[in-house]
Amino acid sequence: MNPARRHIEIMDTTLRDGEQTSGISFSAYEKLTIAQILLTEVQVDRIEIASARVSEGEFEAVKKITSWAASQGYIDRVEVLTFVDGNASIDWMLKAGAKVMNLLTKGSLNHLTHQLKKTPEQHFSEIGEVLKKAMEMGLACNVYLEDWSNGMRHSPEYVFRFLDFLVTQPVKRILLPDTLGVLVPYETHEYIHRTVQLYPGVHFDFHGHNDYDLGTANALEAVRAGVHGLHLTVNGMGERAGNAPLASVIAVLKDYVKDVETSVDEKSLYTTSKLVETFSGFRIPANKPIVGENVFTQTAGIHADGDKKSNLYFNALLPERFGRQRLYALGKMSGKANIENNLRELGISLSEEDLKKVTQRIIELGDRKEVVTQADLPYIISDVLDSSNLEEKVRIENYVLTHSKGLRPSVTLRLNYQGEEFEESAQGDGQYDAFMNAIKKVYKIKNIDLPLLADYYVHIPPGGKSDALCETIITWKKNGKEFKTHGLDSDQTVSAIKATQKMLNQI
Repeated sequence: MNPARRHIEIMDTTLRDGEQTSGISFSAYEKLTIAQILLTEVQVDRIEIASARVSEGEFEAVKKITSWAASQGYIDRVEVLTFVDGNASIDWMLKAGAKVMNLLTKGSLNHLTHQLKKTPEQHFSEIGEVLKKAMEMGLACNVYLEDWSNGMRHSPEYVFRFLDFLVTQPVKRILLPDTLGVLVPYETHEYIHRTVQLYPGVHFDFHGHNDYDLGTANALEAVRAGVHGLHLTVNGMGERAGNAPLASVIAVLKDYVKDVETSVDEKSLYTTSKLVETFSGFRIPANKPIVGENVFTQTAGIHADGDKKSNLYFNALLPERFGRQRLYALGKMSGKANIENNLRELGISLSEEDLKKVTQRIIELGDRKEVVTQADLPYIISDVLDSSNLEEKVRIENYVLTHSKGLRPSVTLRLNYQGEEFEESAQGDGQYDAFMNAIKKVYKIKNIDLPLLADYYVHIPPGGKSDALCETIITWKKNGKEFKTHGLDSDQTVSAIKATQKMLNQI
C-alpha cells in the first residue's frame, strides 16, 4: 500500500445482496468457493455473505465459510446482515461462527414511521440494546442506515440525529446505502461530503444500487467526497437493476482517482466474473464493461488498421490489466497431488473426503480421453459435491438415445423411483425432448405434475481451451416459483439429463 494514498476498503456483497437477484440461489459449496476466491484471489478487504435467520441452507453455508475463514485468518473480514430483533440475530451469528454483524436499521424517517411505526427514540433504544449485547458477546458491529439516500433528501434532520446517536455507540463502521438506487452523482457527492465533514473520525461506507445505471458514477463521487469504503458485487448482481459492479468501479478508481488505492487484484476480476456467472446462471451481456466478451474485441477493419500502425484505438483499459487479451474478430488429466496444486493456485481448499470425490471424477474424464484444465476445476467441484449432497430418491438407471436421419429422435429409459422401477419409451422433436416425454409418462403413472421448463442454457466453462466439459443450467417453474439445476458432462444431452435428475430429486 502507498502511504501517500488513501485506502478505500472494498466490501463485496455478492453472496448476500447479489443473491437477492431474482431467481438466484447459490449452493453452500458455491458460496464457499466464491468466498475463498474473493478473499484470496481478488483480495477484497471484506465480504458480506448472508442475512441472518433466512434459512437452514443459508446457515450451513455460513458455517462452511466461517470455518474456513477462521482457519485461514480471515474471520474478521467475513460479515453477516443482522436485524434489530433482540438476541435472535446475535444467537444465529454465534452458532454460525460469524464475528462481524452489519445491523440493518432505518435511515429515513419515512421507513421508520410507516414500516416500523416507531419513534426515533424507540428505534435508537432498541438498536442500543442490540449493540450492547453484541459487544458483550464479542461481535464487531457495523450499522446500515436503510434508505439513507431518501433520508438525506427528505428527512436530513432525522439522519443526523441518528448519526449523533450512533457515534456514541460501539460501532466500527456506518454503512450508507442508496437502497432504491435513486441518487444522481452530484447528490451522492453532496450528501457524503457533508456527512464526512460533520463526523471526521467516523468510517463511512457507501452502498450503491444501479436502477438508473449510475452505480459506478455514484461510487466514484462517493470516493471523491471522502467516503472510506464501497460495497460492490461481481457482475453488478443484486435486487432489481443490481448493485454497483466490482470490476467497473475498480477500473474507474484506478484510472480517475489518483490519490486513492484499493487492495483488489485487477487480473482476477474477469475469471471471477465468469465463475460467478456459471454458478448463478446470471448471464453477463457481451458488451458489459471490463468483463463482457466483446469489450476487448475489435471488429471494424479501420480500428484494426489503426491499432497496427500506432495503437490508435487503445485506451487506458488495456485487456492485460484484467488477465485478458485483445481480439480482432473475423466477421460474424491425474493424481491427487496434481489436483491439489491446481486448486491451491485457484485459492480453493477441500477436505480430504471431498478431494477424493473430485479426483475420482477427473479420473473418469481422463479414462474417456477428455482433457481437463485448471479453469474446469471449480465447475467439477460444484457438480460433484452438490450432487453427492443430494439424496437420490430418483435415479435414471439406463437410457438409449436414438437420432436417425428422417426419423424422429427417440428414447428408452429405466427410472428408479424410491425403489420402484419403470421403463418407458417416447419420441420427441430432439433427444432431450424425447427424454422428457418418457419421464412424463412415468410421472403420469405416479400422478405427479412435473415443473415447467422455463429456461435452458448450455455453455463450455471458460478458459479451458477444451471440449471436455459442457454445463447445462435449466430453470424450472413450479407453483409460481423458479429454481435452477446444473448438469456437467462432456456430452450436451447427458449434462441436461443430469440436471433433470437433480430436479426430479429436488421436487
